[in-house]
Amino acid sequence: MTTESSREVWREGLGVALATSAYGISFGALAVAAGLDVWQTCVLSLVMFTGGSQFAFIGVLASGGISALPSAIASAALLGVRNVAYGMRMSPIIGRGFWRRAAAAHFTIDESTAVAISQSDPRLSRVGFWVTGIGIFLGWNVMTLVGALLGDVLGDPKTWGLDAAAAAAFLALLWPRLKRRQAVAVGVAAAVVAASVTPWLMPGIPVLLAAVVAIVVGWFNWLGRDAVRDAEAQP
Repeated sequence: MTTESSREVWREGLGVALATSAYGISFGALAVAAGLDVWQTCVLSLVMFTGGSQFAFIGVLASGGISALPSAIASAALLGVRNVAYGMRMSPIIGRGFWRRAAAAHFTIDESTAVAISQSDPRLSRVGFWVTGIGIFLGWNVMTLVGALLGDVLGDPKTWGLDAAAAAAFLALLWPRLKRRQAVAVGVAAAVVAASVTPWLMPGIPVLLAAVVAIVVGWFNWLGRDAVRDAEAQP
């Protein structure tokens, strides 16, 4: 692991952290608009700390009030299931040790996992994971507080483009990995499945169904077999 490569990972992790943290303003403003006070909003970000689940929680809560609390919790839990898969993937990278794994569990999110697995060296993967995870945790919670305090002043967060910040950051990480037919096919198929069922199912389920597509294709390795045969056929 060279100094330059380590610096590059730091830049990548901090760049993702900055882009994703900005989205915290949107969450803070929307949470207060949904009926939570500033203290409740900040605690939710500190304890839950998984953007998709947080937005699902306040989205259901805003539509149904306190009576929708069980549905809000269920929606958030469904979206959080994906973090279990991330944890399994990150376990060999994080290494052993109870306290290290306990801390890593809280920082295992979409972005920290993506930055970690995009590195070719295990040591760089660890750097990317911790820099991205801790950076987003700090920035997300600060921006959540800012959004909660300035929610009325900011107005609709979508007018500022904050609703697209996290998605844009994650797409920037995903794009370089779409070099093989199988990766492209899985991405397109998963997106189509998720978009098709989103209007009809509760939040969380479309994400799980999209994940099933990736699991099935990866398990049977349909397009991967074609790539192997093509490689073997070359002189």
